Amino acid sequence: MDLVEIPAGLIFLRDDRVDRRWHVDLPAFRLGRYPVVVGETPLTGVSWYDAVALCNQMSADAGLPAAYEISGSDVSCDRTSPGYRLPTEAEWQWACTAGTPAYRYGELDEIAWYSGNSGGRPHAVGGKAANAWGLHDMLGNVWEWCWDLYDPSAYGSYRIFRGGGFADTDRSVGSTVRRRSHPTFAIEDLGFRVAQSITA
Repeated sequence: MDLVEIPAGLIFLRDDRVDRRWHVDLPAFRLGRYPVVVGETPLTGVSWYDAVALCNQMSADAGLPAAYEISGSDVSCDRTSPGYRLPTEAEWQWACTAGTPAYRYGELDEIAWYSGNSGGRPHAVGGKAANAWGLHDMLGNVWEWCWDLYDPSAYGSYRIFRGGGFADTDRSVGSTVRRRSHPTFAIEDLGFRVAQSITA
């Protein structure tokens, strides 16, 4: 697993739908340099439930304790575990922007596969420029599941995904764009990348 250590920092988030702003003080953590792949292409067609189960399987394969306890549709996360897990929304955005408030970390065609250059399909990871922290495909190619609930009062169990995908127009491919769906939802331009808490 190729993980990059992401420094601690303060990230500001917003939900324009309800005119809400908040901030999160993040400890250092690790994040996959690329989305999870099959061969060299992002793994897609995975639901949020699939993603957390795969995180536990990858942890087991690496001899690490599971980060998730899964009981039917109930999933809890042990943030003190060194096992693989999904990033939180705050972790994802902080890592995407590499500590800056920029909407994108470079010129769109140089950093992302999107509807303007993808040919309507996903591409091998790492083919576009990395951000300042060495992370590839944070924008474009495939959307990525995050841990967080979107808005339980309005959307119940819906979870967040970020980053934009190969079928999206340029305005949907940016660091602050938030999408959501039911945790059973799976589609051809939605995948995930793993995070890991730093425990020692």
